[in-house]
Amino acid sequence: MARIAGRNGRLYAGITSGGLAEPIAFLNNWSISFSVNTIDVTSFGDTAMVYVAGLPDASGSYAGFFDDATAQMFTAAVDGVARKFYLYPSNLSTGLYWFGTATFDFNVDGTVDGAVTINGDWAAASAVQKVG
Repeated sequence: MARIAGRNGRLYAGITSGGLAEPIAFLNNWSISFSVNTIDVTSFGDTAMVYVAGLPDASGSYAGFFDDATAQMFTAAVDGVARKFYLYPSNLSTGLYWFGTATFDFNVDGTVDGAVTINGDWAAASAVQKVG
């Protein structure tokens, strides 16, 4: 697979509870992170710490510009209901993406000398799968 520019990335999420996933307006940044928690099983006589793998986890963040014509992720953040999401590194190649359900945070920031921006974190509420 070739390297790609981030400018065509896209986050789709269910803005309303039970709604279809739709593109979140005016984002300019996203991240996704995968990890597995480790469980300490170190016993007497071990010569080093010993761990076993626990459950996998996924989380991430998003950021962009506030848009007063759409809810963006506000509704998702205040009702506590997990939403379907799809994260595309590039919407020019729809064969590669991650999907699952997640809960979302929503923050709005404004300054006197800049645009009003949004950002938030998300945490998986189901297994997150990669396609492609």
